[in-house]
Amino acid sequence: MKTETYEYLSDWARDNIAKGRAEGQAEAILTVLSARGIEVSEDVSERIRRCHDLDRLAAWLRAAATADSPDELFDREL
Repeated sequence: MKTETYEYLSDWARDNIAKGRAEGQAEAILTVLSARGIEVSEDVSERIRRCHDLDRLAAWLRAAATADSPDELFDREL
């Protein structure tokens, strides 16, 4: 079975795919923190969910694996 990668050409499609990836990363961060028993305030949760910078979200996700508090995510910014 052969699969090919399809490149979306429209700006709308690229923007929505990026938005979906960002939303997934944000939820992953919150899930990791929750699984580790770290409580997240509504303000912090909203800050994470509003971010659409995939590099920053990836950095926060890595930090979520070892952070002792949500504030440490932001202390380790890019």
